Amino acid sequence: MATVHLELGEELGGLLAELGEPIEQTAREMIVLELYRRSLISSGKAAALLGIPRLDFIHRASELGIPYFRFTADE
Repeated sequence: MATVHLELGEELGGLLAELGEPIEQTAREMIVLELYRRSLISSGKAAALLGIPRLDFIHRASELGIPYFRFTADE
């Protein structure tokens, strides 16, 4: 398992702490969501990385405004 030590600073650390989840868990979720938003990983892979069911991941992403279906202008 890769481990990274990241200096967030007091302000960012405080903001993440206000979310009520462990900072490591919050950061991991944000990273996975961004990789998914950029279409670098699938919803299945994202769910696996977070250890949650795929449908739960899709719902979470949708709550944050990240669409499951991505259409082009022609579609």
